[in-house]
Amino acid sequence: MNDIIVRKASFVTGAVNSKGFSDWDLPEIAFAGRSNVGKSSALRLMVEKRCKVRISSTPGRTREINFFSVELSDGLSLGFVDLPGFGYAKVPLWKRDEWAPLVGKYLEGRKRGRYNLKGVVIFCDLRRGPEEEEINLLEWLDELKIPAIMAFTKSDKLSKSKRKPVLMANRKVLPSFCRDPILFSGKSGDGIDLLWKRLRKMLIDPTVGESKNEG
Repeated sequence: MNDIIVRKASFVTGAVNSKGFSDWDLPEIAFAGRSNVGKSSALRLMVEKRCKVRISSTPGRTREINFFSVELSDGLSLGFVDLPGFGYAKVPLWKRDEWAPLVGKYLEGRKRGRYNLKGVVIFCDLRRGPEEEEINLLEWLDELKIPAIMAFTKSDKLSKSKRKPVLMANRKVLPSFCRDPILFSGKSGDGIDLLWKRLRKMLIDPTVGESKNEG
C-alpha cells in the first residue's frame, strides 16, 4: 500500500519563457509526454486531486510549463513541473517547433546554480509504444545526466493477458539505460505506488532513475 500522502498541492505559475520559471528552491520532478497520453490525469491522481491540474480542452494547445508545489504528510516539499505536450499532429508545425527551445531552457537551466531538478517522468501510451520523440527525449536527458523514468499509460485499455507481451516489445525499443518502465493507469491507479517509490528514490539519490528489484 502506498504510504505517501499528499497533504497539499498548489498551482504556482505557468511560464511561456524562461523568465516565467518559478524561482523556488524546491527539489523538482518534471513530467513529459505526448499531448494526448493522459499526463494530466496521471498528475491529478498523484496529487490525489488536491489541486486542479491545468489542462486545455484541446490536446496540444497548452504551450507553457506549469509549476506546482506539493507537500507530503512526512513534511517533504517538492515541485512538480508539467512540461508542454509534444507530438500532436493538429498543432501547426511552428507551434510544435517551440517545444524543444522552451523545454531545453528549462532542462539545461535547472541543472545549474541552486535549482534542483531530480529527474523526469516520461509518460507514453502503452498501446502506441515509444516513438522517435520519446527516444530522442530519453537520449537528450541522458546527455544532460538527468535521470528518467518511463511510465506506460492507459494499461487498463489492454487485457491483462496482452499487457506483458506489449510491454516486453516496448522495452526492446527503449535505450539500454531505461529498460525498467512502469505500467500506469490514470483510471485504475495501477502503478502509482511504484511511481511514487521511484520518485522518492530520485529525491534521495539523483543518480537512480531505474530499479530492477521493485515489485
